[in-house]
Parts: sequence; C-alpha cells; structure tokens
Amino acid sequence: MKAIEVQAPGLFTTVQDLGREGFGPLGVSPSGAADPISLRVGNRLVGNPEDAAALEMTLLGGAFLFPDGAVLAFSGSDFGATLDNVSVDPWMSFEARPGQTLRLGPTRSGARSYLCVQGGIAVEPFLGSASTHTLSGLGGFEGRSLRKGDVLSIATASQPYRIRTVAPGILPRLSPRKILRCTPGPQSEWFPESSHQLFYNSTYRVAEESNRMGLRLEGPSVLVSSGGHMITEGVSLGAIQVPGGGSPIILFVEQQTTGGYPKIANVISADLPSVGQLRPRDEIHFERVTWEVAQSRLQEQEELLASHELVQE
Repeated sequence: MKAIEVQAPGLFTTVQDLGREGFGPLGVSPSGAADPISLRVGNRLVGNPEDAAALEMTLLGGAFLFPDGAVLAFSGSDFGATLDNVSVDPWMSFEARPGQTLRLGPTRSGARSYLCVQGGIAVEPFLGSASTHTLSGLGGFEGRSLRKGDVLSIATASQPYRIRTVAPGILPRLSPRKILRCTPGPQSEWFPESSHQLFYNSTYRVAEESNRMGLRLEGPSVLVSSGGHMITEGVSLGAIQVPGGGSPIILFVEQQTTGGYPKIANVISADLPSVGQLRPRDEIHFERVTWEVAQSRLQEQEELLASHELVQE
C-alpha cells in the first residue's frame, strides 16, 4: 500500500470526506469537508468516488513526501503548490513520481485547499465516515490534525494515470460567494423588522476566533425583541444564531447539535461551500431568498456537479 509522509503539516490539516449524517441525536455533528464542492471535484479529477477521503488544509499548506509515487490533484483555494520545486496548477490531476515532495504555501485566495490522491486516504471509519471530528478527537487520523512525521496510507487504486482538468467556464460557476443567500431561521419572527433590515443591509467581517465549529461575525448588533427566551433545541448546519450580545454566528460543520439562541436565518445549502472558504477578516453580506430559490440553486449546482462535461481528459 502506498503512503504519504508528512514532512510539514501546515497550519491545520485534517483527513476529511463528505461527513457523517444522522448522528445529531448522539451529539455528533456531521463534520466533513468545509468546502464539499472542492472535495467532490478534486476526487473526480483523480478518478475517485466523490466521497473519498482527502486532506483538507487551512490557510497554510504542508509538505508531503510520496515514497512510492501517487496520482494527485488539489482543489479549492490556490496554495501555490510545487512538486520538487516545479509549480503545479490546481484543478487538474498530476503524477508524483516515487520520492517526490509536494509543498504548499500560504493561501492566495480562500481559506481551504484539498489534496486528493487516487485511491483516497485509508483510515479507520468512525460512524461510517473517515472525517476528522476534532471536537471529540474521533475519526480521521487519530482524531486530530496532522503532525510532522505522520505516515498516512493510500488505498489501492487500479485506474491508470490520466490528465484530467475542469472544463473551461465551469470554475466561475462554482466559485465561492461573498454574498450569502439565506432563508428565514426558526426564530426569524422573534426579530423586529428593523433587525432584519440591519442584518441584510450591513457588512459583516469574519472574526479571528472563527473555526470549523462556527464563524463569529463582527458588525452591527442584531437584537431580538424583548422576552425572546427559548428552550434549547436542535440546530442545523448553516444556521445563523444570535447570542445575547447581538453578534451573529454561522454554525458550521462541527457545530454543537443543540443550542439555546434564536436563529434569524439559515445559509442555503448551495452557499455552504462558500462559508468553508471564508477567512478571518473577510467581509460578507447576506441576501434574503425564498425557499423556492434555495431549492432551485441547489438543484442547478447538483446538476452541474453531476455533468459529464465537468471534467475533461
């Protein structure tokens, strides 16, 4: 079995697939890739199933030695990758020969880059998924982010190496958005119209304290009507909750499964991958849309990802 030797882990690199659904009642959030579109496309570039496990790098990439070689692709944000000091482009497959080292630097665009390897990363599944759940220390590679000296196994792949690229004109249609579309949250009626106007007409900045659990936002405070007390309830991915201080938080892939703060809105499913590419200090806006629009945008996105024209050989 081929392997990846971690020479430098980067800032925060974990094994992720498309996550584990259905375990909220057990207190386990889905985890999985923060930008699932990039993971799915990257896996297609190397001939993997879309849900194969890959490496998710955050803000700063690592250095990885391939003693037996591998077929690779990286997707998502551009981290300025080089293979033995020769630049390689994102969004296309390439081959690392035995003994070559791939190095990735600081991000040049968004927050996360995905290193996909033909065959996928081989780790023991936890609740049916290879994703690292860092809050609980379960899944992925020993339940944690990677460290220097770690050795990861690559699952066996039988496909021959082929150069695959994303078709011209497709990437702009999948690029991350800074205007996040939202539908009403479960407690949206608890907020006066003035709070809704403020929320949707303001600019918010992603705070430094943001992580895979949630993105804290800096900007105008959104206040709930007086007496807005609630019992703790289940929360969903992309819910925008408003604690007592009025600063919104976008709950993300490792969010707590229950919460007692009112939710003014919920980021639509089609825009959740964009949340995964937000960096600290990025500025964003929110746009209110209908349920019909949310469903239509997701359907369009899924049709594009399923298209045979997405990847070219």
